[in-house]
Amino acid sequence: MASPTHGFDQHLAKFADQTVLCVGDLMLDEFHYGSVTRISPEAPTPVIAVQRHETMVGGAGNVARNIVSLGAQCALVGVLGEDETGRLLMREFAKEPRIESYIVLDRLRPTTRKVRFVSEHHSTHLLRADWESSGQIEPALEKSLTDRMLAALPRVRAIVLSDYAKGVLTPSVIGAAVGAARKHGVPIIVDPKGVDYSIYRGATLVTPNRKELSEATHRPVGSRSELEAAAEALIGTIDCQAVLVTLSEDGMMLLERGNAPVYVPAYPVRVRDVSGAGDTVAATLSIMLAIGVDLETAMRSANAAASVVVGKRGIATVSVPELRSRILPAASRAPEEKILYDRSVLDDRLDEWRRQGLRVGFTNGCFDLLHPGHVRLLTEARGACDRLVVGLNSDASVKRLKGDGRPVQAQEARAEVLAGLEAVDVIAIFDEDTPVELIRRVRPKVLVKGADYRIDQVVGREMVEADGGEIVLVELVPGYSTTNLIKRRPAAE
Repeated sequence: MASPTHGFDQHLAKFADQTVLCVGDLMLDEFHYGSVTRISPEAPTPVIAVQRHETMVGGAGNVARNIVSLGAQCALVGVLGEDETGRLLMREFAKEPRIESYIVLDRLRPTTRKVRFVSEHHSTHLLRADWESSGQIEPALEKSLTDRMLAALPRVRAIVLSDYAKGVLTPSVIGAAVGAARKHGVPIIVDPKGVDYSIYRGATLVTPNRKELSEATHRPVGSRSELEAAAEALIGTIDCQAVLVTLSEDGMMLLERGNAPVYVPAYPVRVRDVSGAGDTVAATLSIMLAIGVDLETAMRSANAAASVVVGKRGIATVSVPELRSRILPAASRAPEEKILYDRSVLDDRLDEWRRQGLRVGFTNGCFDLLHPGHVRLLTEARGACDRLVVGLNSDASVKRLKGDGRPVQAQEARAEVLAGLEAVDVIAIFDEDTPVELIRRVRPKVLVKGADYRIDQVVGREMVEADGGEIVLVELVPGYSTTNLIKRRPAAE
């Protein structure tokens, strides 16, 4: 089984070197948010008092937005009408330097526009109004679109076909894209529409939801066995490499030709809006496949990305930090987020906490071999404040205090172990014999030490108390100290 976290940082580092070709239906999504407190006297319909509105790029344009929000480049091919909505979309694409637009203009069809009215309090969609044409584009435009697509292809590492059934992805355009993808050896991902999936024949990966899979195969998909049978039938019918079925709150299922099905559960998140989540899935899959990962790893990354965007309102995108935060365990991210070598970064973090009205605590030590006494000290210190800064003696400082042979572990190793503890929010390494200068910088409201100290022996006590703070002494765990642990170690053979 593929691990979703193994080598993920290395994967992310490759995103910026990828270019993905996205071909499909372009549209403008508008959201009008407000409150509903009454029924119209003119008809039995709710009246929404609109308080704010948002305008967003949708359809294939949102796939492109997600591709570039993840740091990759996107060559975007589509059709727009010669109208104000089309001009607005062109201006939006021009704002993003990583999107290269290869747009065909059609004076005979309107640019697709969707307007949604949403109850702010209940996050309920009350009404959607559409302006669109679903007829296929004219042959001349079809050729122009195909020419633009093929011109961009030599530079790309993956292709996404974003089909919203608005007439851009004709069988001819799809066939040209699949044929070119196979010729150049790049994966092609299809976010499908309609019931005739034969037009996607030869694609690498097709991503229907449960309902779409049932309609395309004319099969039930209520149970896992039915779902797998329908996906297997689709693979055989359209000669694709794999089918990824999105299952809403049940996560995703991947069936790859010749392999057993793989299921991943949905992340436990508060769902605010599922609009555009499929675009995020397609974009993430395309970049992951572009860098050469296997389909299961790509699916797990797409599942994580989708969990980020459904927690946002409207048509949303996912960023690299958001995806990384969702994929990687907190402990693996902790060192870079918690260990602060730059004092100006520490100052910024402290300023932000104070603006939020948070109570900052401080403790310090060598923490050479972490033991239960250290864990109790740090846990109780964190319990006395909202954010805990730990001052860590540098290697030179430890040697001066403890003598030759110490520290047992280098400062980087000691800091990383501390960063893995939930109780610790920030680690600041100091080189002096005492943390007095660091305490002066942090200005904690709580200063914590072990109960082997008397309050009058605590370094920095006067500063903290003069600033309205308090000193907290934590009882030690009997029998535990780094010195005793070192003495009990068996001699090397």
